[in-house]
Amino acid sequence: MTDRYASFVQSAAGRALVKRLGLPDPPRLRRHRPGDPLLAGPALVGAATGGRLAEPITKILTAAAVEWADAAAAEQAGGAAAQPARAHGDTPQRYGALLFDATGITDSAELRQLYDFFHPQARAVLPSGRVIVLGTPPQECPTPREATAQRALEGLVRSIGKEFGRGTTAQLVYVSRTDGDAGTLTSLESTVRFLLSGRSAYVSGQVIRVGGGTASAPADWDRPLDGQVVLVTGAARGIGAALAKVLARDGAQVVALDIPAAGDALAAVANDIGGTAVQLDLTAPDAPTRLAEHLASRHGRVDVVVHNAGITRDKTLGRMDADRWDQVIDVNLSSQERINDVLLERELIPAGGRIISVSSIAGIAGNRGQTNYATSKAGVIGLVDSLAPTLRERGISVNAVAPGFIETRLTARIPLVVREAGRRMNSLAQGGLPVDVAETIGWLAWPASGAVSGNVVRVCGQSLLGA
Repeated sequence: MTDRYASFVQSAAGRALVKRLGLPDPPRLRRHRPGDPLLAGPALVGAATGGRLAEPITKILTAAAVEWADAAAAEQAGGAAAQPARAHGDTPQRYGALLFDATGITDSAELRQLYDFFHPQARAVLPSGRVIVLGTPPQECPTPREATAQRALEGLVRSIGKEFGRGTTAQLVYVSRTDGDAGTLTSLESTVRFLLSGRSAYVSGQVIRVGGGTASAPADWDRPLDGQVVLVTGAARGIGAALAKVLARDGAQVVALDIPAAGDALAAVANDIGGTAVQLDLTAPDAPTRLAEHLASRHGRVDVVVHNAGITRDKTLGRMDADRWDQVIDVNLSSQERINDVLLERELIPAGGRIISVSSIAGIAGNRGQTNYATSKAGVIGLVDSLAPTLRERGISVNAVAPGFIETRLTARIPLVVREAGRRMNSLAQGGLPVDVAETIGWLAWPASGAVSGNVVRVCGQSLLGA
């Protein structure tokens, strides 16, 4: 589906009209292309006094071949903290990313260090730039004052995501103290790489928690899923088809699953990526057993399970018949529980495995005419919350993504005015693409992301709904 307004805005006439009338201005987003550098420009790294993550961050940037500058060193060398750095003469230095280690902030008065770092650089970020703030989970803070200050970071990051513009995204990463110095470097690297890259183009204003799991860096960051067996349900079309393609690109052996009625489209997807196709109705009583037997006989295991299959049967609650309710809950939520139960009971998901479910912004904010759908997608979030502590003991992570307005054949059916509102009601002023959801799930699937568990990551361009 084409966003004609966004295309028009990119033209000369469109740029002039948008500026004159103050219309929404969707930026051209930087999305991942194999071989691209992680950033379009250098990164500026700052840290609060006593921060513990500046060193791991700079090591990650160096390993990823990202040029970076130390804000404190630049200031000591003669640059004023209240002025943007200069590249050549009077030309201000512009940055592909701003990263700030806020773990040293232990009191609300010390939040001033955030202002001192970001204020002079607010206009120095390149288009489609990245802002990452790193903090300590408030529940791990030893004093109420420190917990209060660390919780305040969420407001900062979400506001930056709405202020900086031009496709810039902003994220807060809470990093647990439990991993120790060496473990922090390993557990954090995949998340930093993802958030800096074009893979996270439509992810903004998110709070991500890292720590407490086992992560292993890949031999090749361009193929982080090499050797992994990945199951994708609902793989015949839309987000599922994009998922299969991205995961295969990243090295996975993809098992693509969908209902028999979608068999031709499913076969085309599987053939295109060199994967295998499984036709199965997940609501059938014997579906979990049949699926488990197939995975055991063909692969001996499944490293990553992506629960993407989902349906809508929209009606307001007062007009909804029981079948519409039952079908949506069964496909979108109950089938995931049944499959998880069998695969875990038979130990087909090994230590280091991943379970990733597709929720929705509707499961966070609700949606008129979708009480069944919103209930099922909120249940998916509950599934992640309840399973994460238990599965962590087995070395298995569980996370969810919550897409917002994504350009698919389903959203193409929405009436024009409602569709345009859905596209523009986010910080990036545009709908996302199926590949944006796929890239986010890909990151959660990486073996290097083992310390990321219990998260619900919205892929919504920082939607104004449920934000």
